[in-house]
Amino acid sequence: MTQRKTGNPAARHTGAAPDAVGRKKAAHVYESILVAVDGSNAAERALIEAIALARGLGSALRLLHVADARVPDESLVYAPPAQLAEDFRVDTEAVLPRALERALAGGVKAEGIVRRDTNRRVAEQILDEASRARSGLIVMGTHGRTGLARVALGSDAESVLREAPVPVLLVRTAAATGPG
Repeated sequence: MTQRKTGNPAARHTGAAPDAVGRKKAAHVYESILVAVDGSNAAERALIEAIALARGLGSALRLLHVADARVPDESLVYAPPAQLAEDFRVDTEAVLPRALERALAGGVKAEGIVRRDTNRRVAEQILDEASRARSGLIVMGTHGRTGLARVALGSDAESVLREAPVPVLLVRTAAATGPG
């Protein structure tokens, strides 16, 4: 019996078992993709990319919303802390269901989880969830802030990129058009 070789080098070198006609099946590269969602435009763009990847690769999405409940310094906001907390609660409850609906409508298997830990950085919680879920890829949006804005606001995306044990796909918001 002769084995048919496939023209796909990835299928030849994965070590996967041959199928019924002797071709090797490609190993499932990203069985589970973790997508950080927060309702921002950057996260929405990242979700769109993750859905396309998952659909093309047959991967499942694990959508993670880290509820960052840290209230900014009161001198920087114009709403009473109680109102900020209520607005935060309402917004948090809406982010994950919208993202799940979009993923399922995109034809991919998806599940969602919310993490709330005010004592830990958002990046730490994303990394922990990637490890817990054995995700092969992390997808998240980035605002692309530079200079003082990045120093003042920090960069969860940069921290995840530096510390992640798996590949990370960062998706930037669309470039601003026009003045402003």
